[in-house]
Amino acid sequence: AVAYIRGLAELRNRNADWAERAVREAASLSSAAALREKVIDFVATDINDLLAQAQGRVVRVGQTDVRLETSGLIVQEFEPDWRTRLLSVITDPNIALILMMVGIYGLIFEFLTPGTLVPGTIGGICLLLGLYALALLPVSFAGLGLIILGVGLTVAEAHSPSFGALGVGGGIALVLGATILFDTDIPGLKVSWSVLGAIAVACLALSLVIARLAFISRWHDVVTGGEQMIGISGKVDSWTGISGYVIAHGERWKAVSTEPLAAGDRVKVTGRDGLTLEVVRSSQEA
Repeated sequence: AVAYIRGLAELRNRNADWAERAVREAASLSSAAALREKVIDFVATDINDLLAQAQGRVVRVGQTDVRLETSGLIVQEFEPDWRTRLLSVITDPNIALILMMVGIYGLIFEFLTPGTLVPGTIGGICLLLGLYALALLPVSFAGLGLIILGVGLTVAEAHSPSFGALGVGGGIALVLGATILFDTDIPGLKVSWSVLGAIAVACLALSLVIARLAFISRWHDVVTGGEQMIGISGKVDSWTGISGYVIAHGERWKAVSTEPLAAGDRVKVTGRDGLTLEVVRSSQEA
């Protein structure tokens, strides 16, 4: 790179020593200093001034010297179309990262609550736009890997709650990944601290919500599966000896009891053995 830039500077009669420093040391100059050091030919205040100063100058194109005739030229401006304007917006690192996060969490919410459609639709669109923007930006694979790890930990927290451990770890991985996601020193291609802070708060809030729901669920009665039958009340439909049928939970179950029962008696379920309930007489009135 150094040899190439020196050769290019010497070919154009520029300051080759400064060009080498620009590559080796990332040196920079103001416009006035660049003019003084012969890094540039002149400084123009606007397009018209540029055309005026370029008039009559000779530049080398390939092996041919070309004289510039810029006087009297008409300046024609080309406005960017909607696609170019859209790309200029989504390729901002902050916007790209926000789109990624909205897309990821939208899909997570859709998977947790299937059928809502809105989070999944918005999340899918945002995720695709974010991925497209990342394809146009200098992305660090280490940062991308940390983001993927953070998403995985967040999903794991939602499916097997660890009271916040996995969620907090996922949030930390997401923030660290976002911090080093863009591998460049170009000004403007960095994620702002405010965006990183917002992502950190969102991850922490989601982890706390999941942890709280998991903690509360430990103290709630079981509402699904066979265990939810224990303790409910029912009514004897028919009975012979120590066994018969009861209506419980809107269903007709085979049941056994250690005490004699009769049709119409109120019973309480104390256990379950396969498809047979164990019941006792209830103190409630029919």
